[in-house]
Amino acid sequence: MEKRIIILALLIIQMVNSQTKNKTADALFDKMYYIDAAKSYELSVKNGDASKEILQRLGDAHYFNTQMQDASKWYGKLLADYSAEVPAEYYFRYAQSLQGIQNYELAKKWMKSFSEKQKTTDSRAQNFSLKTITLEDIKRIKPQFILENLEINSAYSDFGPMFYKGNLVYATTIDSSFLKTAKYGWNDQPYLNLQLGKISPTQTNVTFKERFAKEITTQYHEACVAFSPDEKTIYFTRNNYNGKLKRDNKGVNNLKLYSAKAVENSNGNVRWENVKELPFNSDNYSVGQPTVSKDGKRLYFVSDMPGTIGSTDIFMVDILGEDQYSNPKNLGEKINTSGREMFPFITDKALYFASDGFLGLGGLDVFESRLNTEIFATPVNLGAPLNSSMDDFGYIVNEETNKGFVCSNRKSGKGDDDIYSFERSCTQSIEGYVFDAISNKKIPGAIVTLKNNENQVLQQIVSRIDGKFEFEENINCNMPYIIEATKDNFTTASKAIVTPENSGITEVPIGLDPNLIERKDGILKIKIGIIFFDLNKSDIRYDAAIELNKVVLLMTQYPSIVIKIESHTDSRADDQYNLELSDRRAKATRDYIISQGIAPERIESAIGYGETQLINNCSNGVPCSEAQHQMNRRSEFIITKM
Repeated sequence: MEKRIIILALLIIQMVNSQTKNKTADALFDKMYYIDAAKSYELSVKNGDASKEILQRLGDAHYFNTQMQDASKWYGKLLADYSAEVPAEYYFRYAQSLQGIQNYELAKKWMKSFSEKQKTTDSRAQNFSLKTITLEDIKRIKPQFILENLEINSAYSDFGPMFYKGNLVYATTIDSSFLKTAKYGWNDQPYLNLQLGKISPTQTNVTFKERFAKEITTQYHEACVAFSPDEKTIYFTRNNYNGKLKRDNKGVNNLKLYSAKAVENSNGNVRWENVKELPFNSDNYSVGQPTVSKDGKRLYFVSDMPGTIGSTDIFMVDILGEDQYSNPKNLGEKINTSGREMFPFITDKALYFASDGFLGLGGLDVFESRLNTEIFATPVNLGAPLNSSMDDFGYIVNEETNKGFVCSNRKSGKGDDDIYSFERSCTQSIEGYVFDAISNKKIPGAIVTLKNNENQVLQQIVSRIDGKFEFEENINCNMPYIIEATKDNFTTASKAIVTPENSGITEVPIGLDPNLIERKDGILKIKIGIIFFDLNKSDIRYDAAIELNKVVLLMTQYPSIVIKIESHTDSRADDQYNLELSDRRAKATRDYIISQGIAPERIESAIGYGETQLINNCSNGVPCSEAQHQMNRRSEFIITKM
């Protein structure tokens, strides 16, 4: 896969600067002729030179050409012999190569070693050591994709798909009669050129149609294109070439972004003219892999320019007008890591890109970052089978049909990099946890029920010891559901939700109140029976003490609760008398609760309101039944702090 990185001007930061004794191999390596360099370094090892530098370059030569079996072999020997002397990056590369051959257990060990060595300086270490998500979690992601290998794939490298006028533009290294068969020393394959493929009516296959944009083709690499919304402007990646190749002060030929304009003749044939370099290119760093927002106002691309967080980052510029752009802006640490972020594709709903800096299945994985106005959400790994232990990248999608294309160099393909069509199904999981709404402690053993919007029971499970629950089966996207939780000594609680339009996990925490607590109009109250007092008295009777002991019990169970006591009367008798009587009763109630061991400061106030806060129309002079008057004779225990 690494040929794509150099081809598209996305350079790998070399960890080896010192030369070895094998000058021939070094020269090949420095020119990035990795196949021949690896053979020469292996000959050095066979002749007895297994120095640190030889093993580093030997591992790198295979790693950069995604020969992960050989890379893991030589990195393993390097770390066995020189682990204390090599940079942490080799721990990472060894772990990546082990993932590439699906040795996940050993990869996990070396990723942990990498995290320990780099935890304060490298975001990859932080991402791989996150407690909230593990490799096992990614392996358990429900499959959302059905992939089909395309007819256009060859034994060489085919990648970089982009939609164009209902067809597919893509890059290929396949030999053709259009180009001479010069080989690229990195991987001993022909240079890239652009082709146009016809997408089948089912969007599951693509057949070769014609060579694309011959007028912008050179003898070197052109690949990875994007189009303006009206498809009259093309942005494409090319070697830094204007009649001849230009190199930086290290001898590296970087790549640049170019634009061209469509000129259509009377027959509907298009020529691409007025080829221009974009103004933020440089001879000293690489710019490539463009994608344009649907409104045509922003251009996203990949670069290793100054200000890059990792090896390669995703940047953005505003398209201000004809050949006018804002200064490049790094998308920041939510998207970019200390590793490689590559192959962006932007839609109205999300940014899709490939990365090896976030936790994944191996090599580059495809990630999705949902877009809310102008804010990108935390990237989410899209799981297998879209992602594999090898490199998976170049994801593009029509979100109306949920069909698109992705690239991979997985072993089941036809050649090196292959393009696959996919159809994405929408699958949802509903998960969450049940907790005590007062103490916030998790509640195990709660019965959690999933219902549809017609209140029919679909599934029923029991919360685990950590309070968590998860519904996985037959959960649809963009559908209403009701989740209900019940537990002895707690009130039943339910939540109505609508699952998102896209695949993912909907999280639903559910808080349960103890039976003695009720919520009404946003106010929490302790729910007990009526507190009876003898006529014209405020003494606590035996039957009143039984009810008040419930308040004491609840406040003992929840030592953070603070309450205020309110006592009320009906409208009968003199207003002032009722006010004074209710106040005495409130304070008698407070004194009783304190006498049972509750700290005085946990009772914020104890006030009688007489008949000033009637809850019905039974005011002075209004005829009411005894039951109606009884509604007003009440004591309330309002929770002010929890």
